[in-house]
Amino acid sequence: MLELRSAEDVSRAYGLGTGARLTGPVATGRLGRIWQLTTDLGCFAVKDFVEPLTDEEAERDAAYQDAVRRAGVPMPRVVRTRSGRVLADVEGPVRVYGWVDVQPSDRRLDPAAVGEVVAAVHRVALEADEAVDGWYVDPLGRAEWDALVARLDAAGAPFAGRLAALVPELVEVESVLTTPRDVQLCHRDLWADNLLRRPSGDLVVLDWENSGAAAPEQELALVLFEFGCGDPARMRALHDAYAAAGGPARVTAPEDLTMLIASTHHIARTGCERWLAAATGEQRADNAAWVAELLDEPVTVRTIEEMLRALPRIG
Repeated sequence: MLELRSAEDVSRAYGLGTGARLTGPVATGRLGRIWQLTTDLGCFAVKDFVEPLTDEEAERDAAYQDAVRRAGVPMPRVVRTRSGRVLADVEGPVRVYGWVDVQPSDRRLDPAAVGEVVAAVHRVALEADEAVDGWYVDPLGRAEWDALVARLDAAGAPFAGRLAALVPELVEVESVLTTPRDVQLCHRDLWADNLLRRPSGDLVVLDWENSGAAAPEQELALVLFEFGCGDPARMRALHDAYAAAGGPARVTAPEDLTMLIASTHHIARTGCERWLAAATGEQRADNAAWVAELLDEPVTVRTIEEMLRALPRIG
């Protein structure tokens, strides 16, 4: 993976000037790390990866990013190499974006501003040429949850009891999961870590590498949960602003929460698996935090009922 000594190699590959210096990693996410590259031409964000990334995948999501950015969505620009590629091999695959200063993640951003930005993303209705990934639609099911809890309990996971108590509700809510038929390219990772406020107060959308096929209404429901914070007034304000800004989706039915439910369940399962595989206390604590996101704020049948009750009825 990338090292501080790699600054000149990155700058040379992307034609970013002289006097290159890497700082960081300045942020670490679930898919990779972000470094700040400073040259005589300015500042850039360099991302390396924990999970493998192919040229084809990078080119596909970059083309989508270019289209969304041209439509006015606030986001950093994709920087390409001298030969026009997205990825370069510098101690492994890396990619580069224009640098954007952001404030810490905040789920209580202005809900109307969030709705307007998400509407701008969804107005770019590009056809998806692949099926919706199972991460966003597939249930885990009772057998898998029970087997996971048993392994965690045997390994002494401190959260095993809480997860076991929650399993009946997790299985119940998975009954609404529905693979959508009408899909388009979407961001698919619009959590508060990726929709942020700049120092100016404007919002910006980061981390588009997970983009792909999804139903806009299912992505909108995820955003309503994340930035609505369980407050009906916030959810209504976000939904209304989204509609007023020309957003094409409406959240009207339980199945519209499919992406939210499936994603949170898969994130928690991944956290559990990584906790079980962790070699250090620091790694276990980091992965326990993934699981805590589900344990502290699970999406249940009651969550669905409260969200739908908060939103305007259509028809």
